[in-house]
Amino acid sequence: MLLLLLLATVGSAPLGAQQLVPGRVKVPALPREFRAAWVASVKNIDWPSRKGLSAAAQQAELRRILDRARQVGLNAIILQVRPACDALYASPYEPWSEYLSGRMGRSPGYDPLEFAVREAHARGLELHAWFNPYRARHYEKSGAASNHVTRKRPDLVIPYSGYKWLDPAKKASRDLALKVMLDVTRRYDVDGIHMDDYFYPYQVKDKRGRKIDFGDGTSWAAYQRSGGRLDRRAWRRSHVDALVAELYRGVKSVKPWVKVGLSPFGIWRPGYPRGIEAELDAYSELAADARKWMHAGWLDYCAPQLYWPIDQRPQSYSALLGWWAGENKKRRHLWPGIATERIGRDRNANEILRQIDVARRTRGVSGHVHWNMKALMNNKGGITKSLSPGPYATPALVPGSPWLGGKRVRPPKVSARGNQVSWSRGPAELRFWLVQSRVNGRWQAAVLPSGATSWTAPRGTEVVGVSALTRTGYQSAPATLVSR
Repeated sequence: MLLLLLLATVGSAPLGAQQLVPGRVKVPALPREFRAAWVASVKNIDWPSRKGLSAAAQQAELRRILDRARQVGLNAIILQVRPACDALYASPYEPWSEYLSGRMGRSPGYDPLEFAVREAHARGLELHAWFNPYRARHYEKSGAASNHVTRKRPDLVIPYSGYKWLDPAKKASRDLALKVMLDVTRRYDVDGIHMDDYFYPYQVKDKRGRKIDFGDGTSWAAYQRSGGRLDRRAWRRSHVDALVAELYRGVKSVKPWVKVGLSPFGIWRPGYPRGIEAELDAYSELAADARKWMHAGWLDYCAPQLYWPIDQRPQSYSALLGWWAGENKKRRHLWPGIATERIGRDRNANEILRQIDVARRTRGVSGHVHWNMKALMNNKGGITKSLSPGPYATPALVPGSPWLGGKRVRPPKVSARGNQVSWSRGPAELRFWLVQSRVNGRWQAAVLPSGATSWTAPRGTEVVGVSALTRTGYQSAPATLVSR
């Protein structure tokens, strides 16, 4: 469960007269830091770049994204696979997404999620599947497939400001969201299940500047007739709370090692911490009580969207990050989202580097997520050229999740013949192999997929250490070879 770290070019030149033999030598420990980016499919923001590309073109684009992630120094990708009750994978419950073929329900000719998982793991990257639980349609005006929820269950759907939304108050809406997320957990070898900040929709205003309320009055009236005593906003939060809690329990019952993560709006409520201002109260308007979910232990990681600059006092990135860290009572992962995409608007690349540094110096924070991958693909403001030799100069492993259990594993049995290093196959708990090598006095690291059993040592290799990395983050002691 650790990820990409390939900053070295692995050659295939022979070692000459040198031989690699078993020997005891200290191998440096790599830092643990989640380095990820969101890859959005809605509106073809990141991938695919447009509707209707051939399968080969889509696959080539995704390979370029994953290659860039590895090149920059990331170790995880969060890929949007359900933007609006549709699927970028072979779903038995929902239609193929129109963002693939251009027509909802039309197969792209392959399974994008299966492809993404395989290609990500081959590069030493974790792959987290990202879902929107309640959005039923975006602004798209194309026709819905016959098996889309807007046609199969129109009783669940509420139009709102050009969107169509599932009514979270109806159990069938929650059941559908849970069913599709647990189906992916069960059938795909993903490393995480991820939800974003869209629960109840962001409220819009009419021409007079008044907020237009979400049209769930029928469900609210039924609740009141049944004797319900919560006020309307607490009632809405109760539905979202139930979704988050049931998702966590459901994923752990299927695959305990799969991480459950969420990226809420970066301000829990205005005034938290003192001095923070916001026009939006996510707790009240989006029905998102992310603090409660953290306190209850319903998340393995929280990635609050802290998209403001450090020095923007009413919404200071550093002040907000400190508040979220203080609320992390269960000591789970806290990986803030940072707005790399906004380089060239209200910030430059140096602001992103500063925010990474702030995260590293904030106790209880162990990584970050870039919004979005396109910013890294386009090297906005020179950001990728700043990351690789700067904060990402030393490769990092994804932090472990000891509360998820799993077994510690023994070092592999390693041998070498010429410049070919080989080792025994790993146990079922294995996610990756970590190969560390000292070449001409300089340490390098590569993360290989669990099925790998060999690695080619470049000329000048002095030490090789091979460690097993499990799905929950345990690392075995390295089995080491030295040259003689």
